[in-house]
Amino acid sequence: MIVEHYNRFLHLLEEGTAGKLVKANQFESGRMFVDYYLLAPGDEQKPHTHADNDKLYFVLEGVGRFLVGEREHLLGAGEGCVAGAGEPHGVRNDSGERLVLLVVMAPHPGIRPPATERQ
Repeated sequence: MIVEHYNRFLHLLEEGTAGKLVKANQFESGRMFVDYYLLAPGDEQKPHTHADNDKLYFVLEGVGRFLVGEREHLLGAGEGCVAGAGEPHGVRNDSGERLVLLVVMAPHPGIRPPATERQ
């Protein structure tokens, strides 16, 4: 269950993670993945692109500055954004609090689905 995984993820965060983006996978298939990301104050995921994959960021805790294309969005808990395939995107935590995200990417960039799942 994702809520149980989230509570375990939050427990791990309290052990200290400053200075790096922490990712914890929750689900993956050939079609998608679902991760939790933690960004401590000052952390960032530098702008990058995925030629064939869409990415959704959803803020669970904190406030983050999200780049999607050429626009920046300041988003807080309960808000999210989507970067379409080929669109530059990244996130930065400029706040003094941790930033926790639910991140979904489809199709999964590193797993090719079985032939029965491809169309």
